[in-house]
Amino acid sequence: MALVTFSSPDYKDKTVYAVAGSHTETLLKLAKEHKIPVHHDCQDGECGNCLVRVTSVDKKTQRMGYHLTDKEQTVLRHLGKLTKDDIDRMAVDDMPSEWRLACQMIVRDEDILVEY
Repeated sequence: MALVTFSSPDYKDKTVYAVAGSHTETLLKLAKEHKIPVHHDCQDGECGNCLVRVTSVDKKTQRMGYHLTDKEQTVLRHLGKLTKDDIDRMAVDDMPSEWRLACQMIVRDEDILVEY
């Protein structure tokens, strides 16, 4: 089980349990199930409206989910959150970006903070 804390300046922080590694439990799905108002439109990684910042609560591990999907890479580059050099560096360092699309990020077995 993972603890996911959703944080927004407009809403009180809310921490929920997530089933890690289900390969279907995206951050957006988790937010919708718990009535957390993460903005979204297409829900398919095309529009970028579900952009969130994800950080690890455990500063020792710093994993923050699986690698970026191809859709995420394209949209995050378009939004100016990543450069080609950032993507290349993440592939070498095996570290995901803190900027993610909630509809694409699969929850892992780690406690994270999701700012939206």
